[in-house]
Amino acid sequence: MTDLALQPAAPADPERRQWLIATGAAGGAAAVATAVPFVSTFAPSERAKALGAAVEVDVSDIPPGGMKTVEWRGKPVWVVRRTPEMIAALQKNTDALADPASARDQQPAYARNAGRSIRPELFVAVGICTHLGCSPSAAPAGGGNASLPADWAGGYLCPCHGSTFDGAGRVFRNKPAPTNLEVPPHRYVSDTRLLIGEDKA
Repeated sequence: MTDLALQPAAPADPERRQWLIATGAAGGAAAVATAVPFVSTFAPSERAKALGAAVEVDVSDIPPGGMKTVEWRGKPVWVVRRTPEMIAALQKNTDALADPASARDQQPAYARNAGRSIRPELFVAVGICTHLGCSPSAAPAGGGNASLPADWAGGYLCPCHGSTFDGAGRVFRNKPAPTNLEVPPHRYVSDTRLLIGEDKA
């Protein structure tokens, strides 16, 4: 009986070695070819990128008292050019508001003021009620809406459940909406161009 440990090693088979290298290379290439499409599915789609991108708005064509609605991240965003009367009305009925000083975090720090805006005459807000996601409507002063008080100074009314907001999107007390309307991040890139979705250059 011979001792296997003492037997000389068999000579290497060069053809077998080439087949092993070729098979390993082909397997590695197949793994990479499979992994690349799989990993790329985790990247956001072009539509998702577009939905998250900032939106530039021309505000030069919004008349006094007028509103322009644009889409940002799938949400309607209002850009309202307030008249001097609308700005003055923001000082009325503040004791009837749930959060008149905008203490809750529904706006960037630079919009934590009575007008909830960078420029008093231009108000930017997400046009979605903070109650159940309905879309409020503009309700001007003296509009004759029976759902609003006789001394209504202007603002917004959610027709779904009756939440009311003033001209700065601040919710009135004892209404279903728990917070003021959201003010998205925004900045002005020129006197007439507004960028919604970014607040730093």
